[in-house]
Amino acid sequence: MRRRRETASAEASKESSSGEAIDKSSDGGAKVYTNVHIANPRRSSFVWLALFLIITYCCTAIYNYQFQSMPVPLTADQAGKRGFSEIEAFKHVKALTEVGPHPVSSDALNLALQYVLEACQTINKTAHWEVDVEVDLFHAKSGANRLASGLFMGRTLVYSDLSHVVVRILPKYLSDAKEHSILVSSHIDTVFSTEGAGDCSSCVGVMLELARGVSQWAHGLKRGVIFLFNTGEEEGLDGAHSFITQHPWSNTVRMAIDLEAMGIGGKSSIFQAGPHPWAIEKFALVAKYPSGQIISQDLFSSGAIKSATDFQVYKEVAGLSGLDFAYVDNTAVYHTKNDKLELLKEGSLQHLGENMLAFLLHIAAASDFPEGNAKETDEDKSNNNAIYFDILGTYMVVYRQQFANMLHTSVILQSILIWTTSLFMGGIPAIASLALSCLGILLMWVFALGFSFLVAYLLPLISSSPVPYVSSPWLVVGLFGAPAFLGALTGQHFGYLLLQKYLLNVHSKRKQLPPTIQADVVKLEAERWLYKAGSFQWLILLTLGNYFKIGSSYLALVWLISPSFAYGFFEATLTPTRLPKPLKLATLLLGLATPILFSAGTFIRLAATIIGGMVRLDRNPGSTPEWLGNFVIAAFIAALLSLTLVYLLSYVHISGAKKAIVLATLVLFSLSLAIVLSGVLPPFSDDTARAVNVVHVVDATGRPDGRLDPVSYVSLFSTTPGKLNKEVEQIDNGFACGRDKPVDFVTFSVNYGCWTYNDTISGWSESDIPTIHVDSDAKENGRITQVTINTKVSVRWVLAINTEEIEDFELRDAVNSEELIPVDQKTSVDGWHIIQFSGGKNAPALFDLVLYWRSGSTHNTDTPLLKLRTDVNRITPITQRILTKLPSWCSLFGKSTSPHTLAFLTNLPVNF
Repeated sequence: MRRRRETASAEASKESSSGEAIDKSSDGGAKVYTNVHIANPRRSSFVWLALFLIITYCCTAIYNYQFQSMPVPLTADQAGKRGFSEIEAFKHVKALTEVGPHPVSSDALNLALQYVLEACQTINKTAHWEVDVEVDLFHAKSGANRLASGLFMGRTLVYSDLSHVVVRILPKYLSDAKEHSILVSSHIDTVFSTEGAGDCSSCVGVMLELARGVSQWAHGLKRGVIFLFNTGEEEGLDGAHSFITQHPWSNTVRMAIDLEAMGIGGKSSIFQAGPHPWAIEKFALVAKYPSGQIISQDLFSSGAIKSATDFQVYKEVAGLSGLDFAYVDNTAVYHTKNDKLELLKEGSLQHLGENMLAFLLHIAAASDFPEGNAKETDEDKSNNNAIYFDILGTYMVVYRQQFANMLHTSVILQSILIWTTSLFMGGIPAIASLALSCLGILLMWVFALGFSFLVAYLLPLISSSPVPYVSSPWLVVGLFGAPAFLGALTGQHFGYLLLQKYLLNVHSKRKQLPPTIQADVVKLEAERWLYKAGSFQWLILLTLGNYFKIGSSYLALVWLISPSFAYGFFEATLTPTRLPKPLKLATLLLGLATPILFSAGTFIRLAATIIGGMVRLDRNPGSTPEWLGNFVIAAFIAALLSLTLVYLLSYVHISGAKKAIVLATLVLFSLSLAIVLSGVLPPFSDDTARAVNVVHVVDATGRPDGRLDPVSYVSLFSTTPGKLNKEVEQIDNGFACGRDKPVDFVTFSVNYGCWTYNDTISGWSESDIPTIHVDSDAKENGRITQVTINTKVSVRWVLAINTEEIEDFELRDAVNSEELIPVDQKTSVDGWHIIQFSGGKNAPALFDLVLYWRSGSTHNTDTPLLKLRTDVNRITPITQRILTKLPSWCSLFGKSTSPHTLAFLTNLPVNF
């Protein structure tokens, strides 16, 4: 007979259950416990509520320290002649924003270009005497760019008459330096709807100050540094492409660094690196305030973030490796009027400038500069990819995919070995317990998603806006976080009850414990199985991430190892006869400390980025349900809580804190919902506006007889989910709203919007309307049609070619007979290949298009052969009146595919 006394943790040691049992085994092999004492594991409600608050506070503090704490801005005197001064960089940003919005072909862009040119010439005059500074105002000829992936797949991006400022800084007495250069690039132009303080005047300001600083150091460098201030980025990455394909210095570039913004201010983080890992490794080594997360790169490359930067051109077209930086704070203001100087946070420029200056000086003087390019085999790239992440914005961890594979595989195999041993020792009951624990995890997901999805669906029905949290992002904690938390707790508790029932049945059959203590033993075993199932969940994710070589799998590694180590250190035993104890609070605290430190800030920032993206969610206005954006946020939050709270919630089920936790969660949800319904905090504000477009449309489509009989109206639509009733009511200009008048803008469609025909005949003339004229239509030996396109006053247009009918085509400048797009194999999306053209004031307006028909084409007369939209950056009288009355919580929204304030539509039918 063996006796054992078990005691619980100090918090629950005062209450216990006891009983007596007799060993009835004839062979003495069975272990029967008598006078066994099992501590009552009930835990204080106050302690657990306090613990939840402490964890929440720690997560917030980590986020603020990692992403919101900024370096002190330095003046020119404080920085010194060779340092970086935010105050000086800010002067450049201020000067650029004062010219107002400066899109391609505008007078304002010429002013911005002239300012940058003069600033660069000043740098030339003040450079170190042993440094050569070459300043070039580069005028790009016409060109065409076709990218293989991403946002512009299935399109040809054509440009003409663009100007850029290019600066090359070299050591005067080292002739070889100019043959191996480092490119630093950003764009001067903005979209038509914003002055572009963040995107990307802040980048240009930083580059000008960097160029000044490098010009004082370059005499000690081994390589040249080229600063490219390009235009045309907002119209389809045209500036980067024209430099790479036309400028003589481009052949000397060995590495590219792109500066971008998808918001305004904050810390500029690396969100793309590689393909060669050398650059990110050197950055991590020397950056004073390193910031970058591989999870951003994973999301960007997956297409989840619908955007593109010049870095794509440098990788795909030039075959370069490097780094891509972006400001992403306050991403809701992206491409709206609120991308303004007042919202640029102090220290933002200093953060990027100091990091970049140290990085440039280090790599330009390095002797181990890589000579390879991005055009490697898929296997080489996958093994050489860098895994990188920063810890609290202070340290950056970088290692290569090959090492990650070995590390992850080692952890996976060890975990499988431990689980196999444990299940083998525990037999069928252990396997069944694991299965039921995993069922509890599955129920967590189901209930967390279900509860949050229910709120996401109902919110548009009861609130004034489907996305009432855009101007107050913290509301999502109560609106979606509380239901998801309650669902996760409910789902896991159901799993706990099923597991408890099974374990009670097992112990009843064994008859090793007195009936009076069986219930307590079962509760403690169930608690432990739920905790261990959490690590099993992360093991599955790590295995999948390792198989698909997902860089952000390091998060699964951290969330697996740390809690498992804590459990093994404080709780685990290989003695099967040992009765369970309540899980120690130290196990939870030690297990969660490292994962929270590594990931809390990143998760919060990612959530803020997703919330800000709701402003421009509906790329084809009216094409998505109003609840879709809420579902995206609800799914993210529910998944995040199901993954990260699995360990914490396993402690709750046998504590006395369940009712208090549920009540506190319901109160939080009720308060958040009350704030939304009362309108105390409006969905949008003067600084976080709803994205709308006001377009005076002149529609000359559907006229197969050639008669010019256009229809003129003003279209009001929004990429932000929700109806436009409040906006139309305030504008008061006879708008009708609904789905009765869809508008095809070639690059997108408006399925829900508002329109008015009042006073729309002025501000344009019939001579502005573009024309498509068929010159010839030869049907012998394959049908070939020659078309002349005259875009009249527009130097920004999009043309869609029906690839169901047309196999290939070529486009020429009709005046200069310059080939813009040759005959070759072209991709299409949804049966259309789109030509997107943008140019300066002297860009051509007359084009020859040759169409090569498919043999046996169906000649579907319901679909046009060609669709053309021309944009004019002109505000007509009716548009001016509407913009004047537009609510302050609304802002025009610009992007490469959206029309300007005046747009002309025409087409060519298949049966012309």
